[in-house]
Amino acid sequence: MHTLNLGILAHVDAGKTSLTERLLHTAGIIDEIGSVDDGSTQTDSLALERQRGITIKSAVVSFEIDDVTVNLIDTPGHPDFIAEVERVLSVLDGAVLVISAVEGVQAQTRVLMRTLRRLRIPTLVFVNKIDRRGADTDRVLRSVSERLTEAIVPMGLVDGLGGRDARAIPHTGFTAGLLDVLSAHDDELLASYVEDGTVPYGRLRAALAEQTGRALVHPVFFGSAVTGAGVDTLISGIRDLLPAAGGRADGPVSGTVFKVERGPAGEKIAYARMFSGTVRTRDLLTFGDGAGSGDSGGNGAVREGKVTAVSVFERGSDPRETSVAAGRIGKLWGLGDIRIGDTIGVPRERADDFSRADPAGRHHFSPPTLETVVVPRRPADRGALHTALTQLAEQDPLINLRQDGTRREISVSLYGEVQKEVVQATLADEFGLDVGFRETTTICVERLLGSGEAVEFNGKDANPFLATVGLRVDPAPPGAGVGFRLEVELGAMPYAFYKAVEDTVKETLDQGIHGWRVDDCTVTMTHSGYSPRQSHAHQGFDKSMSSTGADFRGLTPLVLMEALRRAGTQVHEPMHRFRIDAPADTLGALLPLLAGLRAVPRTTRTRGTSCELEGTIPAARVHGLEQRLPGPTSGEGTLEAAFDHYAPVGRGPVPERPRTDHNPLNRKEYLLNVTRRVGG
Repeated sequence: MHTLNLGILAHVDAGKTSLTERLLHTAGIIDEIGSVDDGSTQTDSLALERQRGITIKSAVVSFEIDDVTVNLIDTPGHPDFIAEVERVLSVLDGAVLVISAVEGVQAQTRVLMRTLRRLRIPTLVFVNKIDRRGADTDRVLRSVSERLTEAIVPMGLVDGLGGRDARAIPHTGFTAGLLDVLSAHDDELLASYVEDGTVPYGRLRAALAEQTGRALVHPVFFGSAVTGAGVDTLISGIRDLLPAAGGRADGPVSGTVFKVERGPAGEKIAYARMFSGTVRTRDLLTFGDGAGSGDSGGNGAVREGKVTAVSVFERGSDPRETSVAAGRIGKLWGLGDIRIGDTIGVPRERADDFSRADPAGRHHFSPPTLETVVVPRRPADRGALHTALTQLAEQDPLINLRQDGTRREISVSLYGEVQKEVVQATLADEFGLDVGFRETTTICVERLLGSGEAVEFNGKDANPFLATVGLRVDPAPPGAGVGFRLEVELGAMPYAFYKAVEDTVKETLDQGIHGWRVDDCTVTMTHSGYSPRQSHAHQGFDKSMSSTGADFRGLTPLVLMEALRRAGTQVHEPMHRFRIDAPADTLGALLPLLAGLRAVPRTTRTRGTSCELEGTIPAARVHGLEQRLPGPTSGEGTLEAAFDHYAPVGRGPVPERPRTDHNPLNRKEYLLNVTRRVGG
């Protein structure tokens, strides 16, 4: 038996979950097809998913196609839950991208396809809803070719389009279109055709499978998840065209955790895709962000845990097993410190089957750019709210929590308003907490205007800490993140003190001069010094005369913020790239609207009676554009927008974010709070 880990992806309402139900029914896993409207689907198990009719959390279910075990992963389609899709992509062998034959290519469809192509994930396209009134497969194919990729191969025709009896008729022989697409990547095919006047269909089919497996071409199937039309042909395509999972069961252990949930007793259950090796019950595993790679700092610290139980997905269930091997997806118990995104064992690039790297890093989608304060309706629920939000953040690492101890408030970062509603409903349903939200605000960042440095010496300049710390900050290219370097001799003082400075630097940079995270910079330690361990005669260690890690953790924020102040920082706001499709005669009304929202059109193209505008707009204005677009376009304008970059705040006052630390910008206030804590 071979294994294929398959993702189902789509824009919301394209019929993705309905297709999942149809595949499971056709494979004999379920006796009756569930309904999204009725909340009876197999993979939408959360009560909230059933109520709203949308997928929020990814779900795994397994079925068999002849000698292939397919682990099918149903993913959310709404852009507010893109982080959930991101985690699934890291474990896929192949994907099916679902597009509605009525609505065609939509905003989220383009985001997903761009990412699938960038990660070189073999992808089939399924044009769904051929039985619906308004279905137009020719228009959809043109749109796919123009907006997604030209490397598509229609795998058949549709008879009775737009009617209940619509059916998909598969191609079973040579077609010129198939040869044209495949020969672009295979000169021998074209030479054979020129020489013989034809190419055997078997050879074309083999070339199609090979090029699909390399994500060079994308076969397009037609059908209806509701009626089942074309689904058998799609299943054959999944079996024949998508590559099976690789990896050696006897290789080094390497896996990725893409989902964490809580069991009935509150225990963590980790969903892991194994790329290499075998994990067995009672194994002691290392895991973390880059486990086994030598990373030992911050949240990436390598952790350990003993596996107490294993279950493996197969034939519609997940029975308990003694092990889970390379290529399979399993659930692991006993790893209390496990987090979503953790690497189990060695990183994938060091495992034998590694074949597809992501040079851009772990995150394939943009971070959330919105933030809101969560407020409990009952003040007595503050503690319970913090615990509940911490558990939700465990399940979604791109939901960042900010705890303001002074105001006793918690902020969460989000992708959109729908996600906020889901968080509210989840807190009510699962934790019994009634909460409200403050106004949603945009998350900005700070970037350095230049270089700056500062130093404070042990025993001088009213420095109350037994430590010497000197730091220089320098700008780094966009996307570089935060780097830490030493210009002092590593052995000049205990390593723990250097580590205390490095960790505190990264923590302090979460709140710059204006309260926003400082991004893309290099921090260099230029001075260091400490008071060696002292003790009185016949007595123990005297920390009032000897440096401790607390001295370096206390002094570092003061030095770093002074260096930032001397360098200067500028607040940058998130900018989205946008695309608007609208009637050409509405362009005159659209441009003033865009100008009023600080949107900048970059390109304008006219095709017949329609026009297409692309440009950039501040993330804070996207929601306003969505609300106002129907007016000037008579309801015919469509918008797609996605994060693109950060840009300096253009007009108006500089946005400030309330601080949640002891404010090292105010030395007197900071020392009053920190030295009291250190002394205590």
